[in-house]
Amino acid sequence: MRIDENLKPQDLSSRVERLWALSAAKIRSIQGTCPPGKASPVFTVQGRYTARGWTEWTRGFQYGSALLQFDASGEDEFLRAGREMTLQDMAAHLTHAGVHDHGFNNISTYGNLWRLQREGRIPDDLWERSFYELALKCSGAVQALRWTALPGGGGYIYSFNGPHSLFADTIRSLRSLALAHLLGHSLLGENDRKVSLLDRCLQHARTTAKYAVYYGEGRDSCDVRGRVAHESLFNVNDGNYRCPNSQQGYSPFTTWTRGLAWIMCGFAEQLEFLPLARDPELEPHGGRAAVGEMMLKAARAACDFYVENTPLDGIPYWDTGAPGLAKMGDYLGRPADPFNDHEPVDSSAAAIAAQGLLRLGRVLGEGGRRYVQAGLTVLKALFDDPYLSREAGHQGLVLHSVYHRPNGWDYVPPGSKIPRGESSMWGDYHAREAALYVRRLARGGPYPAFFGPGGGDR
Repeated sequence: MRIDENLKPQDLSSRVERLWALSAAKIRSIQGTCPPGKASPVFTVQGRYTARGWTEWTRGFQYGSALLQFDASGEDEFLRAGREMTLQDMAAHLTHAGVHDHGFNNISTYGNLWRLQREGRIPDDLWERSFYELALKCSGAVQALRWTALPGGGGYIYSFNGPHSLFADTIRSLRSLALAHLLGHSLLGENDRKVSLLDRCLQHARTTAKYAVYYGEGRDSCDVRGRVAHESLFNVNDGNYRCPNSQQGYSPFTTWTRGLAWIMCGFAEQLEFLPLARDPELEPHGGRAAVGEMMLKAARAACDFYVENTPLDGIPYWDTGAPGLAKMGDYLGRPADPFNDHEPVDSSAAAIAAQGLLRLGRVLGEGGRRYVQAGLTVLKALFDDPYLSREAGHQGLVLHSVYHRPNGWDYVPPGSKIPRGESSMWGDYHAREAALYVRRLARGGPYPAFFGPGGGDR
């Protein structure tokens, strides 16, 4: 991609405000067609949100979007909607032991409400805050319970595929463990054995960094620095790593760009959280420097790979090894084309990746300016035509998102050879999250982090 070195957060203000203006009506429309009690909206078909998927992993993005809209606009209707729908519909997700998605569903709802209280955006009622904190503690512990132990004391939160499966996506669910730990919680096992949520958070991060991210160190014949495997498979009998795999990418040996984006954003957020952990807590993991080095190595490699393997405008195609790209000539030497005849772009990957670039840049300070500028460059394209959905009848906010290309779940409009023109609940949510992030940078507002200002007064 071609990074705009002169772009400032303030330069995106008109795009960001236009996004929020469009977003409000779309949230209202989705609330009308996808109320609590119905299946979760996942992605659009001909502009209308529909349900499709393995689990109810997108509901938190729907309700969380209303809370982000309140955060941006101050309109109480969205706070009321987000609160009421969370209270009515999200309790089952707190104790859902069958998924790796607690960071998606519960940080987006209970976590956003808790953050808004901590930031002083809504009244800090003690009982209400205690309710959110109890929910977040339960979520972190239940997510940590879904655990595969590895030889030598490591392990990982396993995906809904089963104990053999580690997903790259889960790196962003580590927020649930980290926040529950900051709130003073732990998991109790057999004979009241206390299990540290921070330990499991860091062990999962290390396993992900070791197996899901490549570093160009000769691991295999496809070892390119920054490449990401969507899924890592283990032999659960002896704990040995077996091979990479991919559920939603083209192959185990190419990079599904949304999986790449989860790694970028997830590790950057864990690096932001790391200063809140105490030195004695980090000693069993090699100490603060070793943990930080592990996370930073993974985050930088993934972010560099994104920059090097994405078209000029920063919007990626759905997989960097998708076969049709070979028919598109110098596709990296021009802006992404969502209307081509060969391979779809994935705007949702761009929305997630942009936040990873921006947060990593902030962690690195002056040495991270390149990543900040790359993140702003991505959002400049994403928050404008042909990605921002201006049509009132289309419920999506960001167009040209892809869900599951191998399964053929994405809508292909008449006259097109590839999916295009549709939106996803996670893409829209993360576009809103990125817009809020940049808006606060532009206005000098409180820095938005999942652990709130002061990390919960730890």
